Amino acid sequence: MEGIIFGIMLLCLATWIGLLTLRGQFWRTDQRLEVGETMLESLPTVCAVVPARNEADLLPISLRSLLRQDYHGSFSVFLVDDHSTDGTPDIAEGVSHALNKSQQLHIVSAQALPPGWTGKLWAIEQGIQAVETRDVAYAEKPDYYLLTDADIEHDAANLRRLVAKAEKDNLDLVSVMVRLRCKSLWEQLLIPAFVFFFQKIYPFRWVNDPNNPTAAAAGGCILIRREALNRIGGIKAVRHALIDDCALANAIKSGGLRTREKGINDSFPPSPPLPISPSSSTGRIWLGLSTLTCSLRPYPSLTTIWDMVARTAYTQLNYSPLLLILTLVGMTLIYIVPPLGLILGALMGHWGIAFTGLLTWLLMSLAYLPTIRFYKCPVWLVFCLSAIAFLYTFMTLDSALRHWQGRGGAWKGRVYPG
Repeated sequence: MEGIIFGIMLLCLATWIGLLTLRGQFWRTDQRLEVGETMLESLPTVCAVVPARNEADLLPISLRSLLRQDYHGSFSVFLVDDHSTDGTPDIAEGVSHALNKSQQLHIVSAQALPPGWTGKLWAIEQGIQAVETRDVAYAEKPDYYLLTDADIEHDAANLRRLVAKAEKDNLDLVSVMVRLRCKSLWEQLLIPAFVFFFQKIYPFRWVNDPNNPTAAAAGGCILIRREALNRIGGIKAVRHALIDDCALANAIKSGGLRTREKGINDSFPPSPPLPISPSSSTGRIWLGLSTLTCSLRPYPSLTTIWDMVARTAYTQLNYSPLLLILTLVGMTLIYIVPPLGLILGALMGHWGIAFTGLLTWLLMSLAYLPTIRFYKCPVWLVFCLSAIAFLYTFMTLDSALRHWQGRGGAWKGRVYPG
């Protein structure tokens, strides 16, 4: 029995060594938008599309930050009121009037949700269609769309940095995982881990490598070229997706990879509405962290964070029972077994087991340390990653149970069976 336990502990240690050396340096927090130049030789036209459903409490801060962007190019905001019942459009108009930005803000009233669409994507689609169908004599078509949530407080230079990054590196899509709120005890315990796990699934260095198929984005803040969006068939290409940000990034990047494989004249999807040149940005994306742009969405309790994770965790596994089992086993082996091995080894007097468990636990904690520092949380939380992973494991299991019960995912009060 001791030999089996020792073998399991060695497997845990080998797994962490493999993760730290072969998984795109996922633990690092150096992929940041605020690093690099923000000078622009040209000033592309940008339209922001903001889906808003009952966001009256947050708009005085979030919309204000968006309308006060330090960007000297043409920039307008299309806020899509998705059947709000709290006076969201009135609050939005009040904010624009107070800033003397009424001509910059356009409010779109959402139509009823059609079959086959998620609520957020349908709202974004209507915002884009409102931009595309407005009188050409009134304004030119945008070079970029900024897809951003109504709970994001943008740093004044955020748009300028996004555009500068896209223009300088010739990118189709630039996305930042904004700094999530991390004030309550539960937020400090679970939110940094959420980012850590996301980076482990989608290492940012792999996402940013045009030759690596890994693709991801953070839906709170995405700048996308209009040409690239048209090339994949628009938002409707991902209209079914609950994890819409990553689905959009995958559509953009996979199209670019296929273009490079087949040649520029055989790009995928076929029949792009706009011309593509060999020097274009086809399929190039970038994802990083932001230290200055942040989410205002509070997660004051375990329940609020649990619901946020359970909404899409099983979707991430493609609704596969086999992948669910492998994930539950993997989470247990990678995160929970090491400290248990330390305790069990000490109780058994088997110092090989104890030392291997301790070493693995320390490697895990060191990997988590940059994320904890990024969120300015107490350092001792790095040693809680096993307990945190235990909670996330049950959130994932609950996500599957919700799917099997027909409760699926949700966005702003809407439930999707998945």
